[in-house]
Amino acid sequence: MARLELHEDRLFPSDPATRAIARRLYAGVRGLPIISPHGHTDPAWFAENAPFPDPAALLITPDHYVFRMLYSQGIPLEALGVPGLPGTEGAPVETDPRKVWRLFAAHYHLFHGTPSRLWHDWVYSEVFGLTETLSEATADLYYDAIATQLRQDDFRPRALFDRFNIALIATTEDPLDPLVHHARLQRDGWGRKVITTFRPDNVLDPEYEGFAANVAQLGAITGCDTTTYQGYLDALIDRRAYFKRHGATATDHGHPTATTADLPRAEAEALFARVLAGQGSPQDAEIFRGQLLTEMARMSLEDGLVMQLHPGSSRNHNAQVFARFGRDKGADIPMRTDYVTALHPLLSRHGNDPRFSLIVFTLDESTYARELAPLAGHYPALKLGPAWWFHDSPEGMRRFRENTTETAGFYNTVGFNDDTRAFLSIPARHDVARRMDCAFLARLVAEHRMLEDDAHQVAQDLAYNLVKAAYKLGEPRA
Repeated sequence: MARLELHEDRLFPSDPATRAIARRLYAGVRGLPIISPHGHTDPAWFAENAPFPDPAALLITPDHYVFRMLYSQGIPLEALGVPGLPGTEGAPVETDPRKVWRLFAAHYHLFHGTPSRLWHDWVYSEVFGLTETLSEATADLYYDAIATQLRQDDFRPRALFDRFNIALIATTEDPLDPLVHHARLQRDGWGRKVITTFRPDNVLDPEYEGFAANVAQLGAITGCDTTTYQGYLDALIDRRAYFKRHGATATDHGHPTATTADLPRAEAEALFARVLAGQGSPQDAEIFRGQLLTEMARMSLEDGLVMQLHPGSSRNHNAQVFARFGRDKGADIPMRTDYVTALHPLLSRHGNDPRFSLIVFTLDESTYARELAPLAGHYPALKLGPAWWFHDSPEGMRRFRENTTETAGFYNTVGFNDDTRAFLSIPARHDVARRMDCAFLARLVAEHRMLEDDAHQVAQDLAYNLVKAAYKLGEPRA
């Protein structure tokens, strides 16, 4: 059996002198608290603080990075314990978590060289203390060791939160969510450790399933007449305020493109009437989403919520998987994305106002140097989100710094966020980001392009200070 060992110099430069600089920089940031300002962990975990059920339910079934790779090799999602939507027919869903775990372990070799392998190996070694590499032969050893530890109080969500030195996690909820778990967290004194984020896609996107019903429910919740455009906007303002009372400091928008619009009021009202009645064209839906991004920016100026935009994913590309299993099942695919033209209406209206903060992400790396870095290097309101999703990897992080720093610098970026449902991998992901940033800075120092003292400060800013400032988090409690 192969030993599971995490090399202390992993991800650092191979050149000895540059590696020594990276080690020194990393030593100054490795112990900093983790701020996770954008993610998809379940707030119920922290509110209820119940033990995680089993290794498969925790580490495999909810992780689209895992099951998309296995699905690509012909393994059915049902075999991984992923349930289908009510009323759909398909293969029987595996309900034995040990069998799911064995299947994963037998195919663990598929993850060689991937960030998922880095994250999982960190979890197995650092969280569970395992010393043999996961394989078909060690599957039961792993399962039993992890299952035993998950039953202990030290492995409940709140204990792990503190053990991981997490200062803050932001979850993501839609406007129709009653936020009962966040209310409980506030009562328990955890309201500044676990906060919510306002994600209104299901009431802003006319092509989202159930859009009209969602808008009607939004009206019922708020008491606003959402059959009118003004009433609809008032309802959104009301829910933003509700989310702020439950800790939100940001909104989050996952639109297909970065299109924004700034229509005259009469045109916006007529467009809203068409899309609400289900009479809008795909172009109408695109313009409406763009108009609402500009409306959201205006609301951000009023209530102070930071705005996040991460476009460029063809959601649910596999129609059969979407019909059987629903959203977020590993079939979202990056697309070409325009930012210069698409963001112009919004930036013309609000981009020069330093009170407004827009954090933009991309899955189209070709836009880093050509579009996003120049935009962020000019507009006071615009900042760049980190390498994200498919590019949340050592190579993706390196490309991000290489392509954006020369034009946007470090201080028009916002540090790192993990954007994950996989709670136990959060420290691993932040560790990878800190190591890669230290490696990049070490090269600048070795090439005499930066003083090492300055690099130490930048490393700390990238790991902690920039994210705290960008998301208006004040001083999160560790």
